[in-house]
Amino acid sequence: MSGQPPTGGESVDRVRATVDAVYRSDSRRVLATLIRLLGDFELAEEALHDAFAAAVQQWPHDGIPANPRAWLVSTGRFKAIDTLRRRARFDASVAELAQRLGPESAAPADWENEGLEDDRLRLIFVCCHPALPPEARVALTLREVCGLTTEEIARAFLPAAPTVAQRIVRAKAKIRDARIPYEVPLRADLPERIDTVLQVVYLVYNEGYSASSGVCVTRSDLAEGAIRLGRLLMELLPEPEVMGLLALMLLHESRRAPRTSREGDLILLDDQDRSLWDRDQIAEGSALVERALASRRFGPYTLQAAIAAVHAQAPTAALTDWAQIAALYSVLGRVEPSPVVELNRAVAVAMRDGPLAGLALIDAILDGSSLSRSRAE
Repeated sequence: MSGQPPTGGESVDRVRATVDAVYRSDSRRVLATLIRLLGDFELAEEALHDAFAAAVQQWPHDGIPANPRAWLVSTGRFKAIDTLRRRARFDASVAELAQRLGPESAAPADWENEGLEDDRLRLIFVCCHPALPPEARVALTLREVCGLTTEEIARAFLPAAPTVAQRIVRAKAKIRDARIPYEVPLRADLPERIDTVLQVVYLVYNEGYSASSGVCVTRSDLAEGAIRLGRLLMELLPEPEVMGLLALMLLHESRRAPRTSREGDLILLDDQDRSLWDRDQIAEGSALVERALASRRFGPYTLQAAIAAVHAQAPTAALTDWAQIAALYSVLGRVEPSPVVELNRAVAVAMRDGPLAGLALIDAILDGSSLSRSRAE
């Protein structure tokens, strides 16, 4: 499993650079597998850090392993077992756990298998379990799946890092005490559970696209993290609404560059310099929309993405296909009724048929008082 050992100081620097690169690219994958093997978030996180510390010490002498991720999982697991054995002197229940996790309990093939990519998907579903409060799902997903610190999460969503830390601790305790299984739901349960996951991912993206706090009106780090989660879900679970959500995020993200002025002020869609839109993201998002619509099993994310695609494909604001947008909002209103959807449809109808047609729809919305209730909520 080892390569040729480095011999000089430059090689040692190269090894350290490799460890850093592996941490950036694979640490969350290693953590997801360790959580599955050890069955405990805190123990797995401690094992992860111990494994990387061991890599810094051993790889300069032993050489970089042929499969660094497998080496880290194996080393982290054995470090955790050693930790449990030391604690077992004071706690009989820990002794039982250490025995259960002994060397004979799992073969190296278990963590060398490329199928362990599924561990990240399992981790997402655990972090987004319906038994957890919504705010805890977001915090836990950002911490465990994306690797954000509590301070970074707090800057995005909450006033204080201790509040974030407390919610994460309580969520982990809930997972442990309720024995929430570390698994992807059965297909029969998937529609309900995937909705929860997609809600969390889109909430993270929305916070990055239009920050609710802080000096910046956008947070590109959060938006990019949400898109990475969307790509991961697509890779591991290519369902139509997963495609739709990823498409929606990509199409919105394609407009990030011209969306704010040099002073940091927001620029409205009609006033943006469309030559600065990211055409690669538009092409990828549009292709995903077409795939999701072709499945005929699409939902609200795909319909919102289809609307975003129409805007993105218009060469100018004046050439926007408002008839198609109005039709899509009509379908979205049947799939997921809301006053906001009704208002957006009214705007599209006004652009298609004239202001009076749009105002008539807005009057109907206000007569139903649903919009005012929505604002109050």
